[in-house]
Amino acid sequence: MTAPGSQPDQSTTPRVSQKRVGAAIVVGTALEYFDFFLYSAMAALVIGPTFFPSENSVASAMAALATFGIGFLARPFAGLVFGIIGDKFGRKAVLSWSLIMMGISSGLMGLLPSYATIGVAAPILLVVLRIVQGVGAGAEFSSAIAVSYEYAREGTRGRLGSLPTLGVNLGVFCASLTVAGLALIGDDFFYSWGWRIPFVASFVLALVGYVIRLKLPESPEFTAMPAQESKRSWSRVMADLFRSDWRGLVIVFVVYAGYALVATLWKTFSLSYLSEFQDVSGAVSSFGVTLASLFAIIWTPICGRLCDAVPVQRVLAFGGALVILYSFPFFWLLDTGNSFGIWIALILGTGALAPLLSVAASPFMARQFATNTRVTGLGVGKESSGAVAAGFGPVVALGLVSASGTASTTGVSMMFAAGGVMFLIAAWKGKTTAPQVGSITERSLLEGAHRGS
Repeated sequence: MTAPGSQPDQSTTPRVSQKRVGAAIVVGTALEYFDFFLYSAMAALVIGPTFFPSENSVASAMAALATFGIGFLARPFAGLVFGIIGDKFGRKAVLSWSLIMMGISSGLMGLLPSYATIGVAAPILLVVLRIVQGVGAGAEFSSAIAVSYEYAREGTRGRLGSLPTLGVNLGVFCASLTVAGLALIGDDFFYSWGWRIPFVASFVLALVGYVIRLKLPESPEFTAMPAQESKRSWSRVMADLFRSDWRGLVIVFVVYAGYALVATLWKTFSLSYLSEFQDVSGAVSSFGVTLASLFAIIWTPICGRLCDAVPVQRVLAFGGALVILYSFPFFWLLDTGNSFGIWIALILGTGALAPLLSVAASPFMARQFATNTRVTGLGVGKESSGAVAAGFGPVVALGLVSASGTASTTGVSMMFAAGGVMFLIAAWKGKTTAPQVGSITERSLLEGAHRGS
């Protein structure tokens, strides 16, 4: 057992274990975000008319996007509960069970009868499953970030920290390619039952990911913590977090709010905007996300190496400035109505800027907390900000465009700029080194011993 606050010698970690960690993170996160983005893409294209039919197509789309946001409301609860489990009992269990929850809820979505078949029960059941899906997603990414950070040697935080982002983009690529392929077969096939196929396939995909993660070794930093850390009560974990790492919570909330806002506007709102206001087919917009995700798969490892060569604060600040600069040109490209212009817009946003920001944010957010509060801190800070920014950003954006009367996107561009400012603030105020483990717990034990004497 190492002393509190010390770092394990990861040079002695078996290389095969690091390979297993990489595979478990990438494959598991890819499968999880295949399910997650599948819903967001379908929300823009088919969930609305199937479960929220309305004579007003914009109202139907907004109702569908609201269910997308409801899933994010469940994520802070998941981040708290599973974060404490991860800090008390280990990261492995959280990563395994998050996949099961996501797979079961997504699979059942594909089996749900439509509104035309069972009436109001259809959207109610959809919302329930979306909440379960949100719990699974809320438990997943924070633990994946923690494991990749804790397994990395000094100087490789960026490369290993890029693995969760790589998994996300692989999942988005596969989901968007699936949606685009199904849409190309024909509207009758797609809107009747074809859209259900990838959801039902989630049963099998989740099982595959679960088996892979069963072989995941626990993180070296977690196993090196003092034994009393796992004996803390749930309230003690929360006390340790808010007493010692409250500043980290604020920083993570700000940086992830910025990322969640701009990423969901690029990936989710843009599909609804193109469909409702530019009369662009789902096949064109979904294929644009596919191209962007393919670019991101290639670009993400490069971003990881960049974050090992340049301090991540500088990368975040640079990325935030680029988001601000791109806030208006993004819509200029979309408004051309030209497939090539749309694809370029999505590649620059979803394919280039989003991965750069996500890769830099992962080790940056992880080092805001000590090992004994890391997963809880990431879960609470990240998921609470995501619930607000990502959950309802697309709905607010769609409402702004609709309320303008001229389909103006100026308000949405300002939302992008606000996200960029959040990155600048977080980069300026964030910690440059992780705090030591166990300082609060040790002090509490000493105080207890003093009172007992």
